[in-house]
Amino acid sequence: MGRLAAASLVGTAIEFFDFYVYGTAAALVLGPLFFPTFSPVAGTLAAFGTFAVGFLSRPIGSAVFGHVGDRYGRRPVLFVSLLLTGFATVAVGFVPTYDSIGIAAPLLLLVLRFLQGLGLGGEWGGAVLLTAEHAPERRRALWSSFPQMGPSIGFLLANGVVLALTAGLSDAEFRSWGWRVPFWAAGLLAAAGLALRSSLAESPQFEAMTAAGKTANAPVREVFRDHWRTVLLTAGGLSVGYAVFYAVSTWSLSYGTKQLGVPSAVMLTCVMGAVAVKGMLTPFVAMLGDRFGRRTMCLTGCTASALWMFPMVALLSTARPWLMFLGFLGSSLAFITVFSVVAAYLPELYEPRVRCTGAAVGYNLAGVLGGALTPIVATAVSEGRSGPPWGVAAYLTVVALVSLGCFALLPETLPGRAVATAGAKPEPEPA
Repeated sequence: MGRLAAASLVGTAIEFFDFYVYGTAAALVLGPLFFPTFSPVAGTLAAFGTFAVGFLSRPIGSAVFGHVGDRYGRRPVLFVSLLLTGFATVAVGFVPTYDSIGIAAPLLLLVLRFLQGLGLGGEWGGAVLLTAEHAPERRRALWSSFPQMGPSIGFLLANGVVLALTAGLSDAEFRSWGWRVPFWAAGLLAAAGLALRSSLAESPQFEAMTAAGKTANAPVREVFRDHWRTVLLTAGGLSVGYAVFYAVSTWSLSYGTKQLGVPSAVMLTCVMGAVAVKGMLTPFVAMLGDRFGRRTMCLTGCTASALWMFPMVALLSTARPWLMFLGFLGSSLAFITVFSVVAAYLPELYEPRVRCTGAAVGYNLAGVLGGALTPIVATAVSEGRSGPPWGVAAYLTVVALVSLGCFALLPETLPGRAVATAGAKPEPEPA
């Protein structure tokens, strides 16, 4: 389990490095480089628009790779998804700017961002299921939380590289070529991840289903026919995590540097500190999910998010590093209370024959609802206004309350209790 969890963590961290480095670049430099004819606010919105495309393609990727995972095995998903995301990320680093090739530059960004999201949409389901289906029942949330640490590590790697570059290069050098370095580095990371995953064994549950002839012929169709309600409720429930995380990691970075005048290095350090604490606490919070229940932790995290959004915005508006860090930390802890257990929770909500598709589609659809829209909405309601951006706090609070309602309609799946989905009764898992 240790070797498997490590391989899942490293691979997920690499894929999220690829995904997050784009968000940081969108907040800092992509607007003027690829949308120079726009006003500063419009350029930022346009850059966040290309950022959102990656979320829109993630559910498509989860359906495509979910079909592969449920039909042919979890293991192949890990290789193809990592290869696709790594290729798209490296290619972004070679795209000429608007000044060189005109409108083709932002169009290429859109295509490559779409491919990034497509690969990441498959990554989560494959990595999580391979870990969860190997894990002992009573420690499933704990072992499944290791892939959930991957996003934190990927974020720290992405922003650590950007922070080092902004500190070591002049502003002109960073805008000229420095911003491309993290994208180029993705190629080396992807190669390392593929090598690490080459020796992983297939899920024993999938092998048992294959031997029994119980694999799904059309898992996407089965999911939307028999489990559509569970997909929608999990997507709505997980939206709060995406909304809070990208408000902290993407929108606040743009808002702090452009409207509060805080140096980008200071903003990155504050955000990275909060994410580092979140990553370290993930397995410990997941252990609470093995003790008290997955649904209980999700309800707790949603409630904490709803209560913390206005204090977070107030602390951000002070432009004081320690107070901003405190605001980001509270948000991150509320977020991880939910996301530390979902890698065990979502697979348990679905029949084994379709869980790669169902869990991945619900997880990545939440990214569209919470992650894709949040930087755009938050920028639109905060740019050009004096005083704290209370509209952002109100928006995030509403998202948290909606997520709370969705989780309230889902069942508990802690081993030892009755398991029943919101749409269909699961089949017994193969021995």
